[in-house]
Amino acid sequence: MVDVENVKGATWNSDEKHQDNEWQNQNLSAAKRLSLFLLTWGVELRGIHPVTVEDKKETQFNKIFFIWLSANTNILSFSLGTLGPVTFGLGLRDSCLVILFFNLLFAIPPAYFSTWGPKLGLRQLCTTRYTFGYYGVVVPSMLSVFGLIGFAVLNSIVGGQALASAGNVSWTAGIVVVSVISLFISFCGLKVLSWFERVVWIPVVLVFIIAACVSGKHFADAPAALPATASQVLNSGATIAGSTITWATISSDYTTYFHPGVSSWRIFWYSYAGLILPTVALQCLGAAAAITAPVVPAWDAEYAGGNVGGLIDAMLEPVGKFGKVLMVFVSLSVTGNNVPTIYSFGMSLQTFIPPLVVVPRYVFSVVATAVIIPLSIAGQHKLYSALSNFLSIMGYWTGPWAAAVLVEHLYFRKGDFALYDLQSWNVPSKLPLGAAALTASALSFALAIPSMDQVWYEGPIARTTGDIGIELAMAVTALLYIPLRHLEKRWKGV
Repeated sequence: MVDVENVKGATWNSDEKHQDNEWQNQNLSAAKRLSLFLLTWGVELRGIHPVTVEDKKETQFNKIFFIWLSANTNILSFSLGTLGPVTFGLGLRDSCLVILFFNLLFAIPPAYFSTWGPKLGLRQLCTTRYTFGYYGVVVPSMLSVFGLIGFAVLNSIVGGQALASAGNVSWTAGIVVVSVISLFISFCGLKVLSWFERVVWIPVVLVFIIAACVSGKHFADAPAALPATASQVLNSGATIAGSTITWATISSDYTTYFHPGVSSWRIFWYSYAGLILPTVALQCLGAAAAITAPVVPAWDAEYAGGNVGGLIDAMLEPVGKFGKVLMVFVSLSVTGNNVPTIYSFGMSLQTFIPPLVVVPRYVFSVVATAVIIPLSIAGQHKLYSALSNFLSIMGYWTGPWAAAVLVEHLYFRKGDFALYDLQSWNVPSKLPLGAAALTASALSFALAIPSMDQVWYEGPIARTTGDIGIELAMAVTALLYIPLRHLEKRWKGV
């Protein structure tokens, strides 16, 4: 049960004390009665309202490790690994090196932003208001909304494929099942989410260990690959980077209830390990399986059309009917990713459309699921093109966003959280204008676009170097933001 007094005003109005009498009023609306009922059963109502110091009571800090661990221990991580050989023509060694080094680099921003939650008590995109301003943050928030839905759709597709491989159900039915399970957990809120993420990774890890043990002998038969070109490496790396850095936009959403006295280094390393360990291991396993599939007829047949669930099912064939049971766990593994994704969808949407702050958080879980299911069903047979294109695009905007927020914090605010006026989190006049951040981010695309290499466009720089659009966009944004922000501060004073 949850202490109603701690959060009773958080959903309906930013001024919690103002709402005391309203909650005690016997003539509450049906919607508020429902929220109060759900609150007494432990359902989290608070959306983007700041978490007060009094409410920051969580001291089980390793919860963030398990959230990131479970969010990345799933079939989607395995699928991302297959892109290196399937889409970019890399061999196993080069695929794994790209996976390792790009993840090591681009996991740093989300791990670092996880440390902000205990210090500020703000959801990640709300902290962005101190860089992009109250109105300027609408742009990254809108992109985050679309991005979170995109990730949930990809999760639901691969989860549906896996569940179909486990039994006599269609991909569509599998999509609906994994989406509804994800809805239930995210609906309940962070307390239930944290419990779920603490355990859901365990059977999934066992399944992939079994798959590797019973079918790993085939990996030695994989055909040798030609030496990788710089273009292949960087194009594949852009996809890996786009997947990993995107977590930065929602990182502090899961640490806002942590006690503010916790060491930032402790949260960083918990987060970094939770991101790196499952991501690198499963992506490398996916690369090995995809490279081997053409020389194992049973694998190749199941993998036809990009059916990743079918590929894993074929790898588990040596264990007989028990393999079908294991495939159920594989299919449900995507819920570990979908649950935090759907949870943060509401935070992004409230930041994107501020009037929605009066709507209880759990409503957005229902809205997100209502969007995810039809989109997943419509796109279920176009996984690979959707996966590679979507993830690369995500990195192009997330990189500049992260660069601007980091420069604001480390350079202009000297890394000091005391320089954030938390009373002004929703007061436009007391927040930066946001022109500097938006302008620097937009201008970075003048160099980033010629450096992109996508199915739909190949820039002149990328033809020579490969895709370095994300890296250049981050560097240019960081450099431009400093003088532009100085001008903005001189003009507005904030």
